[in-house]
Amino acid sequence: MFKSKIIISTTIFLILLITTSIIKNKTRIIEKNIFSLNKKIVLKEKDINESQLDFYFVASPSEIEKKIKILGQNSYSPIKNSKIFLKLSNFKNFYKKISAIDTQDEKKKN
Repeated sequence: MFKSKIIISTTIFLILLITTSIIKNKTRIIEKNIFSLNKKIVLKEKDINESQLDFYFVASPSEIEKKIKILGQNSYSPIKNSKIFLKLSNFKNFYKKISAIDTQDEKKKN
């Protein structure tokens, strides 16, 4: 009788000890993931706030008027779609074409 009580209590204790350690390790891993995600969220929120501040500052009508007065240009025309480069490689190719044309023009002048 006494041996069976000790065995039962020991097995219950071991089972509880093992499950406690497993649960603790899993929660520690989850906490680490939460902490790293919170860091990423804070950085993203900071980027969003800075971008909104830049947008509001640059796009405000008073700032646009100030820049127009500083530059002294009163007429603006929209940029043609052909002058907008979606990739850096497109810009490099365009620049190579222009530089090749310039070098050919210089050779013709000499």
